[in-house]
Amino acid sequence: MSDYSITCCSTVDLPLEYLNEKDIPFACFHFQMDGRDYPDDLGKSISFEDFYKRIAAGAMPTTSQVNVDQYIMLWEPLLKQGKDVLHISLSSGISGAVNSAIIAQTEMLKKYPERKLMVVDSLAASSGYGMLVDAAIEMQSRGFSIDDLYQWLEENILNLHHWFFSTDLRHYKRGGRISAASAVIGTVLTICPLMNVNSRGELKIRKKVHGKNHVFQEIVRTMMQHAQNGTDYSGKCFISNSACYDDARAVADLIKEKFPNLDGDVSINSIGTVIGSHTGPGTVALFFWGDKRED
Repeated sequence: MSDYSITCCSTVDLPLEYLNEKDIPFACFHFQMDGRDYPDDLGKSISFEDFYKRIAAGAMPTTSQVNVDQYIMLWEPLLKQGKDVLHISLSSGISGAVNSAIIAQTEMLKKYPERKLMVVDSLAASSGYGMLVDAAIEMQSRGFSIDDLYQWLEENILNLHHWFFSTDLRHYKRGGRISAASAVIGTVLTICPLMNVNSRGELKIRKKVHGKNHVFQEIVRTMMQHAQNGTDYSGKCFISNSACYDDARAVADLIKEKFPNLDGDVSINSIGTVIGSHTGPGTVALFFWGDKRED
């Protein structure tokens, strides 16, 4: 048994079964919808299908991040057991949760000075954040110490690529990711912006692609350009989607065709309720290991 635990937040957008199987404790973000508060508990309190149906019907959810007390509740039982903790946080480029984690870290280290408690800013989101946690779990199982794993993460975070597009721009407009004019024009002209997460963990529009089928092809071409070893890429590939599984499946099939040496099948996950509160339905996100991300 390892002498340290890896923890994360619910915004990893991985199946609850995976986190339970790998024994990964996690803290839940929250969202508010139709006058009620919900934990972002990976589809347990409300199914992803119901969540996106309610958005399509006009619901406008808002979100709240993990606070200091929640991090303390997450970590203190582990520290009491004599375990060290490595926490991987949602990107500071889209959330202030890492700041709360650092405050809680300071409090816990004062109380448990004999323990190690490390916080990593993933500069990642959704199943890209999840893919980083998955890599950390693999490294831990191979015998990496907490110090070595922390260093590996810090050195490799920017090699994890996040590329995504949306066929429904209303929530990106609402969240200020694109302008109202761009959203209207994009909808009328069926333009699907191809976006990524940059080296600061922020969302950036990179290309404007006309039509869904073209953006499928473009996101795969982008992976061919940036993936480690090009089409000989032999790492994992994750995809997440918000109520548009068929689009995600179409992208996954193209990737399998172009990248015959993948490590396993393309993993398709749902974008969870907190990230989905900002994307709305219609987003497909692609994650893989590649060259260093740029601004």
